Amino acid sequence: QVHLVEFGGGLVQAGGSLRLSCVASGNIFSIGTMGWYRQAPGKQRELVAELTSGGSTNYADSVKGRFTISRDNAKNTVYLQMNSLRPEDTAVYYCNGNFFVLAGRRDYWGQGTQVTVSS
Repeated sequence: QVHLVEFGGGLVQAGGSLRLSCVASGNIFSIGTMGWYRQAPGKQRELVAELTSGGSTNYADSVKGRFTISRDNAKNTVYLQMNSLRPEDTAVYYCNGNFFVLAGRRDYWGQGTQVTVSS
């Protein structure tokens, strides 16, 4: 079992910045791709950014140039630096990770953290 806990959400004005953190804990043998997703009210969950264990990144077009994903493997932590925030970035942000555990490769999700951007 792997637990993902997100930190760093909150209320910010348009143009501001936030940094999300996601810490993984449990009986983890190795970590594959980790990423951030978001879900706004009435919308489907969408990929925001992902980062492979090899260092490759993938961003949603709407956040390219504004958001940066990074990870600290020693701390089992993935970050999302969000700059130039817009009201349309308002959503619950979820951390996702692919882990090699005793039972094999599994995907796990965090509980989500609310990000609200006021205009």
